[in-house]
Amino acid sequence: MSFNINLDYDSVTNHYPNHQTRPIIGITGNFGENGCTLGEGYYKSLEAAGAIPVVLPPTQNITEILTLLDRVDGILLSGGADINPLYLDTDPIPELHSINPQRDRFELLLTRFAFDRQIPMLGICRGMQVLTAALGGSLHQDIRAALPDAPLLKHSQDAPRYLPTHFVEAEADSTISSLLGSRFVVNSFHHQAVNEAGPHLRVVARSADGVVEAVESNEEKSIIGVQWHPECFIQNGDESMLPLFRWLMTQAESFRRARKVHQQILTLDSHTDTPMFFEQGVNFDHRDPKVLVDLHKLHEGMIDSVIMVAYLKQEGRSTSELEAATCKAQRILQEIKDMVGSVRGAEIAYTPKDAHRLKSMGRKAIFLGIENGYAIGRDLTNIARFRNEGVVYMTLCHNGDNDICDAASRSNNEHNGLSDFGKQVVDEMNRVGMMVDLSHAGEKSFYDVLSYSELPPVCSHSSSRALCNHPRNLTDEQLRALADKGGVAQVTFYHGFLCEDGQATISDVVAHLLHMIDVAGINHVGIGSDFDGDGGVPGLASEAEMLNLTRRLINEGFTNSQLRKIWGGNFLRVMSQWQKTY
Repeated sequence: MSFNINLDYDSVTNHYPNHQTRPIIGITGNFGENGCTLGEGYYKSLEAAGAIPVVLPPTQNITEILTLLDRVDGILLSGGADINPLYLDTDPIPELHSINPQRDRFELLLTRFAFDRQIPMLGICRGMQVLTAALGGSLHQDIRAALPDAPLLKHSQDAPRYLPTHFVEAEADSTISSLLGSRFVVNSFHHQAVNEAGPHLRVVARSADGVVEAVESNEEKSIIGVQWHPECFIQNGDESMLPLFRWLMTQAESFRRARKVHQQILTLDSHTDTPMFFEQGVNFDHRDPKVLVDLHKLHEGMIDSVIMVAYLKQEGRSTSELEAATCKAQRILQEIKDMVGSVRGAEIAYTPKDAHRLKSMGRKAIFLGIENGYAIGRDLTNIARFRNEGVVYMTLCHNGDNDICDAASRSNNEHNGLSDFGKQVVDEMNRVGMMVDLSHAGEKSFYDVLSYSELPPVCSHSSSRALCNHPRNLTDEQLRALADKGGVAQVTFYHGFLCEDGQATISDVVAHLLHMIDVAGINHVGIGSDFDGDGGVPGLASEAEMLNLTRRLINEGFTNSQLRKIWGGNFLRVMSQWQKTY
């Protein structure tokens, strides 16, 4: 046999451009006496599916784990030894087999961090158990010890690993069923198994004896775990399990594209209510479980800028109560500034240029807003005062009428739309360059402002009434009128504005956004989550999950240019129009 290294070199370099478009899948390596090892079926299956596999050796260094996750597009959690039950806060039983302490802590942390970043994951055998344990589920340390009276199949047998040995039944609505069918054969080499799937996963397949054979996300995320060893089949020329690896490859490719989009565009969430939680001692510099918006979640979701609002509940309108409302708004705005000033990774932004500058520096931009014109009382000078504080928009009302206008909810139709004082407010907001926000405004108030304001209003967090008949949502006629004026409507994630029955999900957000685009046009829509103000649905439960929305929009065929508009370009365009007037 002769060797020619130049032939191998040329075969690679001639196809090098393809390497840049293939997703990188990190595979957790086994660890034992021979160091870090990996069965060849794992990487051969991923290569056959079109991905680039890399081995992730176990490390206890948190910084290294996070760095790994910034460089891969998907995770494959491989099989191996039992999981130490101490990590699950339980004592070991006699039937527990050998454990692998070098892997356990690393893989449990890796899975939690990957979950926070929405990175697609496939867990195989032990890998499914790691997924379950890391995401709040529980395990059987030994199937026969846990189910002593059940007529169990032989789940750990001596047959070659590439031979199927029993049947699996999958739920009809599951991803597993769509990939492999509702009934299929698998191999099986395990004695630990999933007991309860936990809050983020659901059981989607079982063997005939009821043992859990597959789990997947119950939040429309790219997560699957299987109990058998699909990677072994390809070693015998059997490609029946390749759909699982192709699924992981395509999900990783989608994630890679979304992450690249967010690197290239400026992203804005136009309405968040995080200051409502300040009294609970929010730590904005940490991944704080009390809130849906903090620096960690903004980084994980690759969101560059948000508008935090000083929210005021509509209360009484006596002189003293109005003065108290103004003082409260001032206090909340100062609290936002103090919070942002106390961390390194964010700054208060005043203009769209600030947001672009901060993105280039790797910092998050926090804009200021006011939700409810109740904050100005009956004193028009407060508008310029708040504008000078950096407030970029003011929502004219909240739930219930105020001195400015009638509201969409809890309204007594006090003014039949915009009041005379409200017209003065709109005039002054036009003069000083503070955007008029018509979310929460009644329909008559909405049209009054459209006809009266010189500049285009915005709706910072409103969805489509055609899809969910709620007075807070915008009719198709309102959407068209707003677009004709040059304004923008931002789809929101509050479940009550997304569907009338049941639990809304990311699919409902996508449906509302697509409808609003169809009606108003691509130049007049955006995203205003209402996180920390009751916004958030499965699949879009915090700022950390925003990449999921981009992935769905990419799948709908939106281009980078269109995504740039949706993700803040339209809203910032309107903001620039207003700020040029002052």
